[in-house]
Amino acid sequence: LVARGAREVSGGDLVRRLVASGLRIPARRRGSKLETVLLHHWGRVVPRHPELGRELVGRWGEAHRHYHDRTHLLAVLEAPRALLAGGGQPGPQPQARWFAAWFHDAVYNGAPGRDEEDSARLAADLLARAGRPGPEIDETVRLVLLPATHRPRARDRSGALLCDADLSVLGRDQAEYRSYLQAVRREYPHVTDTGFAAGRGAVVDRLLELDPLFRTGTGRRLWLARARANLAAEQQFWQAPAGAARQVADFPAG
Repeated sequence: LVARGAREVSGGDLVRRLVASGLRIPARRRGSKLETVLLHHWGRVVPRHPELGRELVGRWGEAHRHYHDRTHLLAVLEAPRALLAGGGQPGPQPQARWFAAWFHDAVYNGAPGRDEEDSARLAADLLARAGRPGPEIDETVRLVLLPATHRPRARDRSGALLCDADLSVLGRDQAEYRSYLQAVRREYPHVTDTGFAAGRGAVVDRLLELDPLFRTGTGRRLWLARARANLAAEQQFWQAPAGAARQVADFPAG
């Protein structure tokens, strides 16, 4: 194969390339391994309440979730690290922001707005039972509600970090973006293709109206150009002739 022009690479390099292409899921993001990783995340911050961590990991693993699942939770937990590494500020009460990542879609029934409200109520209840301080709970509840609009106030550093982390998926390459869109579609099996096209088209329009789409400088540098291109391509896809009858499987992968 090398004689015919193939390039020899190490096993590690091959794995990294497969992961980057989307053909291989990193081990820490698979099944039971992902559950272990998330419980480790929880235990480092709240070691005295492992039962609460297990309940949340269980909620994020519900069978009807295909995008808003444990992989998404891990991404939202880890994205602030990249954002802060670029020189961002953590904001007050970083622990509340961390709790908000755990609770922001802890209740997910495909009902925008109501899901955030139900998740906020769950956060208030479970964190109170765990003995967390009142101001921390109030800040967590406030942050959990933000992804309903992705419009944090000016100088709301914690809100900016959470919203940018939640929207970071928009900045992936086109093949990964298509996989994200397919996963979202699977969460609405009861909705017709026409209904999904209308609803999803409205979501895309709303996201394109956000200015800025990403609230942190690092988020804009890492994801904005690719996110705008992905959203514009999807908007065009739904607005094209016969777009209302299109299926997500027809969305180009690159």
